[in-house]
Amino acid sequence: MDDEDRYDNNINEKLENIKTIIKETKQQLIEKDEGTETFKNKWYNEECKFAIEDMKKARENWLIKERSEKEEQEYHHKRKEAHKIIMNKKKTYMKNVIKSIEEDQKHNTRKMYQTVSQFKKGY
Repeated sequence: MDDEDRYDNNINEKLENIKTIIKETKQQLIEKDEGTETFKNKWYNEECKFAIEDMKKARENWLIKERSEKEEQEYHHKRKEAHKIIMNKKKTYMKNVIKSIEEDQKHNTRKMYQTVSQFKKGY
């Protein structure tokens, strides 16, 4: 009986060890993912987020208020505004990336090819 109790305790301790190791590893992977630099939506910032939220609120108002013409115009205006902000952010980001690729072409060819390769793979 005493051997069985020690055996059960030993198994439980090992199981707890495995659980803590898994949790720690998971946390490390999450932190690593947050720090990983990718090109996906780097241009997306708070301004874009607020523009989209405004557009969604305007749409909800339009749908709630029996689709009145005033609310519809407000929604289309917010939608157009959000689209303009997003396209400008994307355009500015792409110009900066192209500029950095051109600079890397002269000084750091390897980094240039890595950047181009990452864009070729897609988002």
